[in-house]
Amino acid sequence: MSNIFSTLSKVTLGVAISVAAISCNQEGKSTGATTSKDSTSANTSSTKVEKIVYINSDSLSQKYEYFKDIRSKLEAKVKKAQTDLQAKSQAFQREVAEYQQKAPNLSAAERQATEEKLARKQDELSRLDQNASSSIQQDESAEFNNVYNKITEFLKKHASDNGYTLVLTYSKSNPTVLYADSKLEITNEVVKQLNEEYKKEKK
Repeated sequence: MSNIFSTLSKVTLGVAISVAAISCNQEGKSTGATTSKDSTSANTSSTKVEKIVYINSDSLSQKYEYFKDIRSKLEAKVKKAQTDLQAKSQAFQREVAEYQQKAPNLSAAERQATEEKLARKQDELSRLDQNASSSIQQDESAEFNNVYNKITEFLKKHASDNGYTLVLTYSKSNPTVLYADSKLEITNEVVKQLNEEYKKEKK
């Protein structure tokens, strides 16, 4: 059975954070040689700051209600599939044990027929397991892709509204960022607004 947390990285972009700030200060001074008047000229400082921020994707996955609901939904599906398969497996094991007890008293033809029947049931159990895993992986991929799309679409508008040049992510599970100034983090405001939108959608 696949681990439902295997695709959580879909909402973890794992891009290294970088802060680009360009500042240029130039100052010039000239003094007249033949007059008592000093004239000073100074170039005004010009500073251009790129507005780069980041989101802690670990916190986002823990606090975003839509993401939490999707995760709970997938966990419930995994648990149900495991329970169903376990019940069928236990029933099959009982059949095998029953056959082993009766085998000495059965004819060769009866033993062959029973063993073929048990082999078919074992193959069926294997197919059920594979189908359940495949179905869960497909649902997992689709659901987390929806989460990813919802977050990225929100961030496009949020970045435009706030003049952010670049929105990056940080995650302990994907430590491409060694240090990030906490003043650049916008996780809480993003989570708050995402949850407000999700709350309206649920209604």
